[in-house]
Amino acid sequence: MAKGHRSQIKRERNANKDTRPKAKLSFARVSTTKAKIVLDTIKGKDVVSALGILAYTPRNGARIIEKLLKSAVANAENNSGMNSETLFIDEAFANKGPSLKRIRPRAQGRAFRIEKKTSHITIILNNK
Repeated sequence: MAKGHRSQIKRERNANKDTRPKAKLSFARVSTTKAKIVLDTIKGKDVVSALGILAYTPRNGARIIEKLLKSAVANAENNSGMNSETLFIDEAFANKGPSLKRIRPRAQGRAFRIEKKTSHITIILNNK
């Protein structure tokens, strides 16, 4: 059981706020495995080279992640006053979202289920 009053616990929890600039896209129409392959190529790189890599990546989620990275850079410049040349990708991960269940007709009146998977993609930046 937690010690202290509820307001004290909340105050302590909110004191540890993460100030790194980030961007999150929920319910992206790309599976987590496909998104993770693209995210692993840009993880730890600076923003300029990561945008160059994403521009020439022919993978499924590259356009979505490129747009999300530009959003994270804009958040860093506008909200935190950081310079975009000194930023690098500190964390990048994709979590599983809900699946859209669809039905595909098959032979002899049967139906197969198709799951169209979604993911929640997060990119966290940091200064060098």
